Amino acid sequence: MIANLPLSQRRFDYFFIVMFSLFFITSMISDMVPTLMGDLDPASTNVFVQMNYNYAKGCDPLFLTPPIWMRFVTGLSAFAYGPFYLVLVWAFIKGINRIQVPAIIYGTAISVITGIVVFGVEFFGEPQWRCQNIGKFLPLNSPYVLIPILLIIRMRKEMPFTRKF
Repeated sequence: MIANLPLSQRRFDYFFIVMFSLFFITSMISDMVPTLMGDLDPASTNVFVQMNYNYAKGCDPLFLTPPIWMRFVTGLSAFAYGPFYLVLVWAFIKGINRIQVPAIIYGTAISVITGIVVFGVEFFGEPQWRCQNIGKFLPLNSPYVLIPILLIIRMRKEMPFTRKF
């Protein structure tokens, strides 16, 4: 059996650790708010509602007044993907090879949901849900498609932590 490389020799894995830590934070802030509260109230005194409102206003109307299906998508992120990000961080730090299949399932699911469903609606869907500021939207949302695709590539072979990226 081949031994895992220590994290210090898997330098690109630090990138995944940082990104999935950030994804956890953003899923708790950006996705939990519309899931639990629905429409974003500009008069709210809740700092997280205000942050989400400031992002959504003039950029992402799908978050401003999320339809029920979007609340399901954000709920999935907040309550399923959010905790899984912590599992991914732990697995990358410890070199837990058993994360390979769940990581590929996650990477596929979120790439499809974000890449097709959300981006499809944002760019080609009903006019009221279309993105109003592509320059703001893409840098903030593209990592949720690109990083999972990189994760799938990282996990493409058995025993992913026995080798560098």
